[in-house]
Amino acid sequence: MTRRIALTTTVLLAALAAGALAQQPADDAAAPAAAPIAPQADADRPLVQLAILLDNSGSMSGLIEQAKSELWRVVNELTTARQNGKAPRLQVALYTYGDPPPQRLCALTDDLDQVSDALFAVGISGGSEHCGQVIDTATRELEWSSDPNDLKLIFIAGNEPFTQGPVDYRGACQEAIAKGIVVNTIHCGSGIPEGWRDGALLADGRAMSIDHTTQVVHIEAPQDKEIARLGAELNNTYIPFGDRAAEGQARQMAQDTNATNQSQGSSIQRAVTKANGFYRNSAWDLVDALADGAVELADVKEDDLPENMQSMNLEQRQQYVDQQAASRKAVQKQINQLNTERSEFVAAKQKELADAAGEKTLDQALVETIRLQAAARQFEFDGGQ
Repeated sequence: MTRRIALTTTVLLAALAAGALAQQPADDAAAPAAAPIAPQADADRPLVQLAILLDNSGSMSGLIEQAKSELWRVVNELTTARQNGKAPRLQVALYTYGDPPPQRLCALTDDLDQVSDALFAVGISGGSEHCGQVIDTATRELEWSSDPNDLKLIFIAGNEPFTQGPVDYRGACQEAIAKGIVVNTIHCGSGIPEGWRDGALLADGRAMSIDHTTQVVHIEAPQDKEIARLGAELNNTYIPFGDRAAEGQARQMAQDTNATNQSQGSSIQRAVTKANGFYRNSAWDLVDALADGAVELADVKEDDLPENMQSMNLEQRQQYVDQQAASRKAVQKQINQLNTERSEFVAAKQKELADAAGEKTLDQALVETIRLQAAARQFEFDGGQ
C-alpha cells in the first residue's frame, strides 16, 4: 500500500527552514517575544501567503500528530517579521491530495482558528498522489496577491514520484513562479528524488527531505503554566457579535482544547500566538472588528450584540469595548513578558543540548532559513536570534 505523509503548516515550514534532513529531535523554543501588532490599514501592510499541500494517503498518523503540535510554534516564529518596518499579514490555505482530485480544506485566510480546525480534521485516505495537479489547482484557484513584494509560497509534501497524475509538474511549477509563487518541495523519506528536486528548482524554491520518525521534544520552563493560564484567560476579553458569533467563539475554544490535548508545547505556543498580531477575529469579535475598522459600533444592531450589551446605550457600549480591549492588551503584555523569559530559559537549554550533540537544533535551523528566504522580499526579524 502506498505510504504517504500528511504534514501540517508547521512541519512543512520546519522542513523548509531546516533545509536539510531532520535527523534530530526538534526543541519547542518560543519565538522571540514581540509586542502585539498594532492595527494598521491592510493596504499598508505586506502579505505572507502560504499554501500547504498535504499528501494524506498511507499510514503516517504519528507524523500527522507531530505536525499538529508544531502549528502555533512556527506561526510565532513569524510574529517578529517586518518589511520596511511594517508587520505583515498572514494568510494560510490547506489542501490534501492523497485521494484525487485535490481537496481544498480552506482558502487563503487569516483566520488561524479555521486553519487549525481544518488541520485537526485531516484524516488518512486514498492512495494516488498527483503532485502536479494539486500545485496547478492551488496556483489557479487561490486569490494570490499581485504585489511582487509580498511573499507567496507553496509547500508540498509527500514521498511518491513527483510525476504521477494528469498534470505535468513542470508546467504547474512554471506557471506558479510566473505568478511570483515559490514552490518548495519536501520529500518524506531519505534523499530527494529527481522530480522533487526539479520541481523546486523550476519555481525558485527549496527541495528538502525529512525523517518522518523525528520526535518533537518539549523543554519545560518555569513560565509554562502561567502562559497557558493566561492564554485561556484571553478568551474572556472577546465580545462575540453578529451571525458568526457562536461559530467563532466555539471554534476558538475547540482549538484551545485541540492544542491542550495535543501537547503541553502546543498549548504554550497557541497562547503566545493569541497574544500577538497574527491572531485576529474581526469576523466575530467586536474588539478586533472595531480595531480593524471592519465595523462602526453605532452601526451594530442590538440583536447582533451579546445579551449583556443590548441594554446599554452607545456610550456605555463603547466604554465596555474599551474595557475589554484594555484587559486583552494587559493579558497579552503579560504573556509576551513571560515568553521573553521563557525564550531565554529554553535557549540556554537548547545550547546545552546542541553542545552535547555537536550540532544545532532543528528550531535554530528553522529560524535561520526562514529569515534567509524572507530576505528575498526584504523581510527582517526583530530581536535577532
